[in-house]
Amino acid sequence: MSGIYLHIPFCKQACHYCDFHFSTSMGLKEQTVRAIARELALRQNYLQGQPVRTIYFGGGTPSLLNQQELQLLLATIKQLFIVSEEAEITLEANPDDLTPAKLQELRAAGVNRLSIGLQSFHEPHLRLMNRAHSALESLQCVKEAQAAGFSDITVDLIYGIPASDHSIWHRDLETLFSLGVPHVSCYALTVEPDTALGRWSKKGKFKPAEDDYTAQQFEILLEQMAGKGYTQYEISNFCLPGHESKHNSNYWRGVHYLGVGPSAHSFNGLSRQYNVSHNKQYIDALAQDRVPFELEELTLTDQINDYLLTSLRTSWGCDLRKISAAYGYDFNLNRAAYLQELQAKELARIEEEVLYLTDKGKLLADQITLELFVAEEEI
Repeated sequence: MSGIYLHIPFCKQACHYCDFHFSTSMGLKEQTVRAIARELALRQNYLQGQPVRTIYFGGGTPSLLNQQELQLLLATIKQLFIVSEEAEITLEANPDDLTPAKLQELRAAGVNRLSIGLQSFHEPHLRLMNRAHSALESLQCVKEAQAAGFSDITVDLIYGIPASDHSIWHRDLETLFSLGVPHVSCYALTVEPDTALGRWSKKGKFKPAEDDYTAQQFEILLEQMAGKGYTQYEISNFCLPGHESKHNSNYWRGVHYLGVGPSAHSFNGLSRQYNVSHNKQYIDALAQDRVPFELEELTLTDQINDYLLTSLRTSWGCDLRKISAAYGYDFNLNRAAYLQELQAKELARIEEEVLYLTDKGKLLADQITLELFVAEEEI
């Protein structure tokens, strides 16, 4: 079992919070797509014949691909790899791209899951983030996708946007639930230095929300999602029964995946590869049948910490027995005091040698993970 991720590095405009690799110029889009197809051919042995169960178009804005470009990439994958007939094929899309005609194109190409970047139903918040769509389009696109036959839909929402109280967040969640989508990803607004919000914050033109305010919105989210029957199977991801993202779940479970396109990452259990984050350099290299990437060989410590980082975010937790058996490191012996402290503070619980974060602990997930990380000298 494995997955393929395709990074489509183009957007209509730059969102004020985004620090992913993308370009707002479409001049190199066709060449980039051809280069991605070539990279797939050059790396067809990376997954060592494992069946591909998930294909994920991320970005950037993959919904900017035209029908011919999307079909080229999917046809190339199916020609070069063993693709399961029940493969989950996800495409990230912006609401303003999802016209009825576009939706039919996506279905015809074989896309069976949509990830729609709504972010908010509140117009001033969309303008603050410089989103290309309106609040009305946020509503309409989901309904049109459902009418077009897409039942497997996930939407993104952002919380922690500064406001005088939590009323806007409550309304966003009410609107979300009215749409009946089976999967939701919710992320706290993060102000990265090399973004418009980061630069405004540095100049005093924008004040991010206080941590307590953001934490309160996360707690509201947990309460509302549980009340509507959604399971929080990963810190930022919620679904109705049976609607987990197979692709992202594989990331958290350590399943191998091939990442193609500028800035894409790949993982095979023993190493990671990082493609160059520059469209022209990527195209030029592939024109010479060379994939421009950096390779990181994973030490035993890296593998333990990777497992900690991913598993602690999930509802299935961190199996301490697995770490002991696979990597020879005993957390019960080496971190006994800290594990007891986490349980005493009700930040975590341990059941049958599996470590789970509580709702309270999820608010401090990054800090807890860092405390648990293993140093090279401990191995």
